[in-house]
Amino acid sequence: MAMFRNLTVLMILIFAVGCGSSRPVVRTTQTVSYTPKVDPRKTKKATTTTTPKPTGVGKVTPNTNSKPKDNSDNLPASNQNTEVLEATTAVKVTTAMVLAYIDTYKEIAKNDMKEHGVPASITLGQGILESGAGTGPLSVQANNHFGIKCHKEWTGPSVSYDDDAVGECFRKYPHPHESFKDHSLFLVTRERYASLFKLELDDYIGWSQGLKAAGYATDPAYSTKLITLIEKYQLYRYDAEVLGKPIPQINPYKEALAVNSTSSSASKSNGNLHVVEKGDTLFSIARKYGVTVDDLKRRNNLIDTAISIGQTLFIN
Repeated sequence: MAMFRNLTVLMILIFAVGCGSSRPVVRTTQTVSYTPKVDPRKTKKATTTTTPKPTGVGKVTPNTNSKPKDNSDNLPASNQNTEVLEATTAVKVTTAMVLAYIDTYKEIAKNDMKEHGVPASITLGQGILESGAGTGPLSVQANNHFGIKCHKEWTGPSVSYDDDAVGECFRKYPHPHESFKDHSLFLVTRERYASLFKLELDDYIGWSQGLKAAGYATDPAYSTKLITLIEKYQLYRYDAEVLGKPIPQINPYKEALAVNSTSSSASKSNGNLHVVEKGDTLFSIARKYGVTVDDLKRRNNLIDTAISIGQTLFIN
């Protein structure tokens, strides 16, 4: 009986140990994709910008961010003066900007003179005036340097611009060179400008007055503005280069034009005028009359200090 009791106790102990033993446990982890909920009130919708196809017609607005290259820091003080050019638009430019414009397009103007018979001085002068030396909105956004409107025969691209009336149609060109070429063809192919081509090619005064009389611009002072630009920047020199003539010495002041350049004594007695003689330099003339070289250059619209014998200079 005791043996049976001991055997029973032993079996109970073995069972207890077996129940307390640890079994290996295998855990399986399931990956769950979680998408957080988003409050639609705090979600910004994506903005899609649709660019319409070009139709060839646009609206020109003044461009205040695009400025031409200005080298005025590298030029004398007389070349840093500013002026307002007003034709199809009113813009303020420096002399340096105008000179840069001339340098860029002078060869094109001379070539057009050879091919179509429009004086280079007229082409450059109108380009400076109409485009504001390339800074006006029509020239910047439409490469239109001469303010040429569409007219009924134009089938190319165009822009809308407020000029004599609201929203007028102006021609648009892929490159400024095309604008220069079209300007010459515009004059050549219109009967109202036919009388201009009977004038001498270096008669920029006759051409300027003829353009105004033929109705190129409505500005009553158009011819005066054009002549002033041509003389101030000596654009007539490019006509002379094409024609193979000496560059004329032209003083834009009426007082100087009225003086007989062959009478140096009469000129010098005036005190306001000086006729250049052999040995004269701009520096010696300035010192003689108590003015500066820059004053003489500015008053006589000289680009540099070059002067020639017989040239009449305005002193005061």
